[in-house]
Amino acid sequence: MIDMILAGFGGQGVMSMGQLVAYSGMIEGKEVSWMPSYGPEMRGGTANCTVVVSEDPIGSPVVVEPQVVVAMNLPSLDKFESMVKPGGVLIINSSLINRTSERDDITVIEVPANEIANELGNARVANMVVLGTVIGQTNVVTKESVIESLKKVLPEHRHNLIPMNESAIDKGAAYAK
Repeated sequence: MIDMILAGFGGQGVMSMGQLVAYSGMIEGKEVSWMPSYGPEMRGGTANCTVVVSEDPIGSPVVVEPQVVVAMNLPSLDKFESMVKPGGVLIINSSLINRTSERDDITVIEVPANEIANELGNARVANMVVLGTVIGQTNVVTKESVIESLKKVLPEHRHNLIPMNESAIDKGAAYAK
């Protein structure tokens, strides 16, 4: 079982990341849960989701001590860094976060997600860069399942974006240790 919290501010695609992991897990025949959580703000507020992917039935979607935390912005790092299970993984979007983790009992991976997305030509794929790091580090789901999920969740007229998303995933996976 792998459980994770993906966090950032609204519009960074953290919910989409979580949904793609959950859909991909379903494609692979695994048990999944996805639980969104939004801050009270309408725009630019905090957003996070918990995702659990397991071979066995999931007892609860609530994640108290996640194996993986993704922090897309500083408030998310400040809020969730201490929750990562010892031996777990913390993935930091170093494009928007100007500090690292002080913890030495976890694996910390810093990914310049926004810079990589801009190099690819679309700032909106920063979440896919980070998703690539998540799956490259944890093997929670396969890249192939994520691409299959994208084909299902993106409207037909957006399928031209799939190759860019795949490139973003590949670039992010390169940061996995």
